[in-house]
Amino acid sequence: MRRVGIVALNTFREAVRDRVLYNLVFFALVMIAASILVGQISIDIEEMVIVSLGLSAISVIGLLIAVFIGVGLVSKEMDKRTLYALLAKPVRRWEFLLGKFGGLVLTLAVNTIAMAIGLFLALSLIKQSGEHVQPSVLVAVYFILLKLALVVALALLFSCFTTPLLSILYTVGLYVAGLFVTEMRTFQSDTMSKAMRSLLRALSYLLPNFENFDVMAAAAHGRAIPGALIAQNTAYAALYCAVVLATAAAIFTRRNLK
Repeated sequence: MRRVGIVALNTFREAVRDRVLYNLVFFALVMIAASILVGQISIDIEEMVIVSLGLSAISVIGLLIAVFIGVGLVSKEMDKRTLYALLAKPVRRWEFLLGKFGGLVLTLAVNTIAMAIGLFLALSLIKQSGEHVQPSVLVAVYFILLKLALVVALALLFSCFTTPLLSILYTVGLYVAGLFVTEMRTFQSDTMSKAMRSLLRALSYLLPNFENFDVMAAAAHGRAIPGALIAQNTAYAALYCAVVLATAAAIFTRRNLK
């Protein structure tokens, strides 16, 4: 694990030096600040507006970082020819992939925390003295980070066997499909055959269920989020990431890098 940690730390350092990250985070903070102005023209729903816009900004910016940087974790190293020098050392391919995954997730965690602090500061400006941020907002931020970890794992998987452009398309496609898992399971149509309905239902269990991580509405309205859902989503994200990364490692190990 020491080698994995070294790769993760180097990945984090490279990502931090990327000015694109600062631009995206700055843009998210500007959106959060703008939500305060929007909230001022709302009647008794300032907090709801700020939470909704703030969490949306954190999610969208995080997705952009996860997809566009995640798909380049492998191809970028191959283009620079640094991957060959790294693998010539006692570093296994699965250790390289796991380190890259950990480094980008760490980068996303730091950026998400920075944007969450901006959101909490915006909320503190409109709250009365003595009021605290709703715990559901913290849970929503945590769920966003779990969702981003899943996206990074998928981007890393596709980058192991296809081009960056196709990796982006595949990752975005799976993300969009994962937002409609429930609809796929319950969809009914007279023109659809039974076999097709069964196929859709089977696919809904294979696709990453991003719908379960969307608790923005509950956070905006101050509703409590069950502890069982927190544990379930944490276990689901960990297990799904493990399966995806194991698949990526199996593909990358067999890939001819010459």
